[in-house]
Amino acid sequence: MGIDDLGDTDVFDADTLEAVRNFQVRRAIVVDGICGPQTWSALIEADHQLGDRMLYLRSPMSRGDDVTQLQQQLGALGFDAGWVDGIFGPATELALRDFQKNQGLTPDGVLGRDTVTCLFHLRGRSSGSKTVAEVREAESLRSLPGRVADRRLVIGESGGIPAVVDGLARRLRVDGARVLALHDPDLSVQAKSANEWEGGVYIGVTLAREDLSVAYFATDGFESAGGHSLASRCASQLGVVLGTDLPASGRRLPILRETRMPAIWCRMGPPPLVVERSASIVATLRSVVTAWCADPLHGR
Repeated sequence: MGIDDLGDTDVFDADTLEAVRNFQVRRAIVVDGICGPQTWSALIEADHQLGDRMLYLRSPMSRGDDVTQLQQQLGALGFDAGWVDGIFGPATELALRDFQKNQGLTPDGVLGRDTVTCLFHLRGRSSGSKTVAEVREAESLRSLPGRVADRRLVIGESGGIPAVVDGLARRLRVDGARVLALHDPDLSVQAKSANEWEGGVYIGVTLAREDLSVAYFATDGFESAGGHSLASRCASQLGVVLGTDLPASGRRLPILRETRMPAIWCRMGPPPLVVERSASIVATLRSVVTAWCADPLHGR
């Protein structure tokens, strides 16, 4: 990955810690210096480049930078591969088949040598500055009624502050929204539940001592405009409640990649202060969500 200063390769020392942090910053994941499941998966995914391997729809779905590159190029060429999430799912397969048919190739949905060659020949061409998925998300948000009533909202937490999720869910239900509240340490499970329920937006909260932020999904060549707008609103107002800098940042966290809707993940701290001010946090999030529903692309 181009990070060479690793220290003693037999010892997880200060140099290794700094190298892990640098990698986490580059990959836009949680920066904690810990090589846990999320960081290890990111290391594996970073090892794949477009053309290194054959890609096709399988179970479990293929993940990697080569899938991200494929989705970016298909989307830029006008083929709807869905969100640029680095996961080879049904939408990516369908877009790949459409591309192959357009190029006179066998539309088998398999990224083999001939398809890679065509993609390389077309590299640099695009149908516009945004992928199809970005345009589709923006148009979908513009078509929704500008109120929170009847909106399908998903609110989740992975442990530590269930009162915030439950309190926010109660208040939004009073406002007429349909709300799914999730309490599960496995964020992939939460993403699956949110997708199956067909939620319109996901708001996640967790306690944190470092890397405090409000994250939305973004990667090279793709950004969730709805998520960015919601994250910016939350960051500024929650920062006031907690008296700390809480920046909005584009990240590739699994919960943001795997949800098929605008999504944010709020890492709030310090934990004792979050618990103490949970009522104010609930009130702030309710206000922010209501304002976002009225204008989901504010400033975009």
